[in-house]
Amino acid sequence: MTLIERVLTIAIAAVTNFLTRWLPFVIFTNRKEGQQSVVPFVKELGDFLPPAIMMMLVVYCYRNLNLFNLNHSIPEILAGIITVIIHLWRRSMFLSLIAGTLSYILLLNFVF
Repeated sequence: MTLIERVLTIAIAAVTNFLTRWLPFVIFTNRKEGQQSVVPFVKELGDFLPPAIMMMLVVYCYRNLNLFNLNHSIPEILAGIITVIIHLWRRSMFLSLIAGTLSYILLLNFVF
């Protein structure tokens, strides 16, 4: 790549990044009554999508679960149970993700 091609590539990436971050606020903002508010469709998506995405991640994590290979299936199931218990106890997504990941690593490397 020549210097001009590199500069153009960086400029296009910067403009694209700026547009993808700025454009949704322009499109989905309701400017009635002199104040900015989010349209109801976006609010409904904000309420619906986080649990749906979490369920997709759970399905993705357990998609290759093999109950006949206990060396991998038991640590995965136990780590999932630990994650759910800690999340219900503390209601902290960060803490539950860290605890689930650490428990899976520890179970896989030291117990099974």
